[in-house]
Amino acid sequence: MIAQLFCNGRRPLSWRTTIPTILIASFLEPVHVQRIAEAFPDLRIHCRPELLRQPRYAADHDGAPSVRTPAQEAEWRALLADAEIMFDFDQTHREDLPELAPRVRWIQATSSGIGPFVEQMRYRERMPATVFTRASGVHAQPLGEFCLMAMMMHARGYAQMAGQQSERRWQRFAGTDLRDRTVVIVGLGAIGSEVARMAHAIGMRVVGVGRTADPPRELVVPLDAYHSVSVLDAVLPEAEYLVLVVPHTPDTVDLMGPRQLALLPAGAVVINIGRGALVDEAALIEALQAGHLGGAALDVFREEPLAPESPLWTLPNVLISPHSASTSDRENARLTDLFIENLGRYLAGTPLKNVLR
Repeated sequence: MIAQLFCNGRRPLSWRTTIPTILIASFLEPVHVQRIAEAFPDLRIHCRPELLRQPRYAADHDGAPSVRTPAQEAEWRALLADAEIMFDFDQTHREDLPELAPRVRWIQATSSGIGPFVEQMRYRERMPATVFTRASGVHAQPLGEFCLMAMMMHARGYAQMAGQQSERRWQRFAGTDLRDRTVVIVGLGAIGSEVARMAHAIGMRVVGVGRTADPPRELVVPLDAYHSVSVLDAVLPEAEYLVLVVPHTPDTVDLMGPRQLALLPAGAVVINIGRGALVDEAALIEALQAGHLGGAALDVFREEPLAPESPLWTLPNVLISPHSASTSDRENARLTDLFIENLGRYLAGTPLKNVLR
C-alpha cells in the first residue's frame, strides 16, 4: 500500500482504511515523525502540530497553554475519534479522553511515572481495551548524570566555591572524593540501574534496595550489596548518599519520614528523582537546618512548582531542579526509538515494552 503521512492536512480526514491510525498528541519534531513514517510506510499518521500546545523548551510534552478555534477543535476531535494509537496523552482532553477517543487501543506515554495520572483519570476502568506504555529507560541517562553531578558537587564543595566566587574571595580548601563512598539506591528499574552503573564506574560502593528478595536480573553492573525495601531502616545508616528512584504509590508515601532521615549517617546527602511524596519535606528541612544532613538534591516536590516561601530555596546545601533533571534536548529522539520498537511489537501482536501494570 502507498505510504500515507497525514501531516498538516495533506489528505482529507474522511479517508478511512482498516489499517491502524496513529495520532501524534504532543509536539514531536518533523524529523522524528518522518522516522516513524519511513519505518511503517503503510500506516496513517495524523500529525497536526498547529493543533498542539507549543513546546516551551526541548522535549516539552505539556506545552504552553493555548486555545483552539472552534474549527480547529472540531478537527482535533475528529482526529481523536479516528485514532487507534496515540503518541502521548492528550493534555487538552484529559478528563474526556475515553469518550472522545473510543477506538484507541494503545497510548505510548512520554513519561515513566504515569501510574498516578492514569489512576486519577480512571483510565483503566474507562478505557478497558487500551494498553498504556511508559517511557521507562528514556530518561535514565540524564537522570543518572544528575545524580552523579549532585554527588560530585557535594563532594568537591561546590557551595563553598560558588560562595567564594560571588565574594571574589580566594581561599583554598579541601573537598573530598567519591571513591569507596557508599551510595544507597532505592529503586532499581532502568533509572536506578543507570545510577548504579555510573556510581560503580567511579569506584563508589553501590548498595541497591528493591521490592523483591533478589536483585533484578536486568542490572548491568554487580552491586556491592542488595536488600529488600522491607529492611530499608537497617540499610539507611550506611547511606552516605541516598538516591530515591521509586514511583509514588500508597506504599512509598513518606518513605523518608523523620525517623528514617534520623537513621542516615551525619552528613548524608539525599537525592530525590522519584516523586515528591516520597519525602516528608518538613522533616527534610529540619534535618538540613539542624546540620544532620550534609545536603540534598531535589528534582521533585510535594507541590509543584515549589512555593516561593519554601526554606529549601535558600538553604546553601540544597540543589533545586524544577522537575527538569530528566529532560534533554535528545529526549524526543529516544522516545521515537522506543515508539518505533513498540509499534513493531504492536503490529506483530507481541508484548509491548514498559506496559503499565
